[in-house]
Amino acid sequence: MDNNSSSFKNISLLEEIETANRLIRLGFGEIQNIDFVNNFYFLPFQLLSQGFERLMKSYICLGYYNKNGKYPDFQYIKDLGHDLEALLRRILLEFFNDHQRYYLIEDRRFLEKDGDLKELIYILSEFGKFARYHNFDVITGKVKPSVNPKELWEVFEVKIINQLGISKYKNRDLEDEMFGDIARVVIIIFEKFVSALARQFNFGTLGDHARGFSANVFDFAMLYPDKVGTTDYRKDTTRFKQQPRRVHKRTLMDLLNRRFNPNIKSKKIRKVDFERQWPFYAEEVIVEKRRNYWLIVSISGYDYALNGAAKGKFKLDDPFEAGEAIRGITISDFIDIGLSL
Repeated sequence: MDNNSSSFKNISLLEEIETANRLIRLGFGEIQNIDFVNNFYFLPFQLLSQGFERLMKSYICLGYYNKNGKYPDFQYIKDLGHDLEALLRRILLEFFNDHQRYYLIEDRRFLEKDGDLKELIYILSEFGKFARYHNFDVITGKVKPSVNPKELWEVFEVKIINQLGISKYKNRDLEDEMFGDIARVVIIIFEKFVSALARQFNFGTLGDHARGFSANVFDFAMLYPDKVGTTDYRKDTTRFKQQPRRVHKRTLMDLLNRRFNPNIKSKKIRKVDFERQWPFYAEEVIVEKRRNYWLIVSISGYDYALNGAAKGKFKLDDPFEAGEAIRGITISDFIDIGLSL
């Protein structure tokens, strides 16, 4: 096939958007993988800086096509560089169209005005342009070394912790939630960013031609405020897939113990009856207290540790580690329910 043919260009752009989508989803997953043990920030920085750059350049190609009836040439794309902030400015100035639709107007407002988004995009942009070699700048004595993206990111994390209230993390059973809380705030910001761009593909505001490329961003285009921050992207990452799960499949003996053992108390809780934010992917769970201090939560026939005592005693994952609970939504209410049984 001729490399200059329209079909070849369309296929290449489709592959580029698919690559961007995969990089972004993996980047989100690696943000959610950050915890006390894993502080390898370089990987999500690398994935997201590339994923966002590829998505925005694909967007610009389609915006250019919508205006000019053809794709831009090599020099046009080369001149865009790797500056994510500049790419977003180009999109908003030349190609973003809200068509006076409320949700698209809100998308534009978010892209233009949100301070947290600007701060995070700056970090990733600097990483993509220069900062991925920050350590070599220091090693070689560069007069003006690049910024340290990890330090900037940690400053942003501290800001989030202060906003959420640091007193929460003094509870030993909740201290592991800190990284989940941080990840959820960051993921919500980035999901809103990607969704605002993706909706331009799906709803025709980027032109009829762009609709043919919308399949690979459809999930993000449909991600409205009630759904942001609820996806566990870790399940796409190698680290999560290779980590052995520590769960217990319930048996008939477990059922009999729950019913007749006086040292075991339990309570079924349903999402439809729960008045606060529901943290689990399942619609109902059973909280169980054993001998007054070991707390278990049963989900779809499997047991998970609800507090640190149960995790140590029964060698079980907690619901966040197992991918059964939404990182960033606390399970403290269920610990309180268990202790009160």
